[in-house]
Amino acid sequence: MDLLPAIDLRAGNAVRLYQGDYGRETVYGSDPVAQAEAFVAEGAQWLHVVDLDAARTGDPVNRPVIGRICAAVDVPVQVGGGIRTVEAATVLFNLGVSRVVIGSAAVEDPALVRRLAADNSVAVGLDARGDEVATHGWTERTGRSVHELAAEFADAGVAALVVTEIAVDGTLEGPDTKGLAALLGATEIPIIASGGVGTIAHLLELAAIDVNGRRFAGAIAGRALYERAFTVSEALAALSGPPEKPEGERS
Repeated sequence: MDLLPAIDLRAGNAVRLYQGDYGRETVYGSDPVAQAEAFVAEGAQWLHVVDLDAARTGDPVNRPVIGRICAAVDVPVQVGGGIRTVEAATVLFNLGVSRVVIGSAAVEDPALVRRLAADNSVAVGLDARGDEVATHGWTERTGRSVHELAAEFADAGVAALVVTEIAVDGTLEGPDTKGLAALLGATEIPIIASGGVGTIAHLLELAAIDVNGRRFAGAIAGRALYERAFTVSEALAALSGPPEKPEGERS
């Protein structure tokens, strides 16, 4: 299971929101490029970047920062937030982004996902309150379920589903393992789990989940890394160890 450190951008800063609430923002740094370089120096093989301004308003004010991040690191960068047209995605790919995450537009214009996925690496972002997907920076309800939308993209050629339970995002209280495991068993698309990771134990819990031979492709961590609950290198070392045996198999 890959670890994807998160860099959420708002007004050029690296921030985190609590449960997706723009009014409960913590600024962790004014130099997201340096933060990206630090994560990679510790061994990160992917970065997950979100343009929160674009996600909320559609205005891609953080594109220059995203371009500088891509230029500064030698690992793939996955970017989401406000990507609602082919043109917006193309600009990001031209900046050096390896994969785009389509969220709101995946609900409103699923054909866009199929068009982009035909020639590019595309993930679908499913951000949910309970089982209901929310869009536009998590501010609007859709009436669509995570499982319904995952099924809709089963044959779209997407690289992954990035699945976030908004209620636990930024809380450090642990991921929604029950909901994530249910989705893992309901789709063949690789799943990247997001939201709630606060300890290495949470990462190991995700890595140990096996549903009919399927495991999570990756997990995103943000606030826990910024607040030094663990480091990227510590997490990678733990994840590279042998999986724990079920209780009944231990000697």
